[in-house]
Amino acid sequence: MSSNPDPSPFNALPPPVWLLFAAIALPELAFSLGEAGLIGGPAAVGWRLAALNTYGFSGQAFDFMLENGVILWEHMLRFVTYPFVSGSFTATLIGGVIVLAMGKLVGEALGGWAVWLIFILCSVIGAIVMGLLTAQSWLLGAYPGAYGLIGTFTFLYWQRQVAMGGPQGQAFMLIGVLMGLQLVFAALSGVAGARPSLTWVAELTAVLAGFGLAAFVVPGGMARVLAALRRR
Repeated sequence: MSSNPDPSPFNALPPPVWLLFAAIALPELAFSLGEAGLIGGPAAVGWRLAALNTYGFSGQAFDFMLENGVILWEHMLRFVTYPFVSGSFTATLIGGVIVLAMGKLVGEALGGWAVWLIFILCSVIGAIVMGLLTAQSWLLGAYPGAYGLIGTFTFLYWQRQVAMGGPQGQAFMLIGVLMGLQLVFAALSGVAGARPSLTWVAELTAVLAGFGLAAFVVPGGMARVLAALRRR
């Protein structure tokens, strides 16, 4: 009999997933404590804004580089730094929870460091597509990378349903619900008078990127995708 009959589910998380969560949560902890006046003095109130201006993905800088055919490395760095700075505590909390949940599932299947790879690649791809297709000024936070993990999990679950002969549509329900909510929030912001956010473009792109990356990483994944396309 086990000496720990009710182990915490968090104990099973691969260490790289904990590390990724810490990279997302620790900056927010500093911002929140600074805004509350608990650390850093009066200047700490501006830490979040300074970090967003320095590390957030800038659509204007991206457009400038494309239009002028130049590479500005300080702005290229933003592709991999923006997931770790967020505009609010709530956004960080939700993104962090998704990373923990999806990171556990993806990490168990593909390994903990694969979670980092998928998170970063999907964040980069989401920012590139949003920069190309929209005039959105800024992209911040962990949502695109977290949604990329959802895309990878969706592929893993879909592959399992195919192997077991189960209903394949169930694998895509989570994506449908999340993207539906994002579109509703964007529409509501437009009704309220604010400019509708187009960050959902990056998030949807990241979901598709996560799904596509899994097809190449999971053994037999691409073969199953091709077989499904042939059946259609």
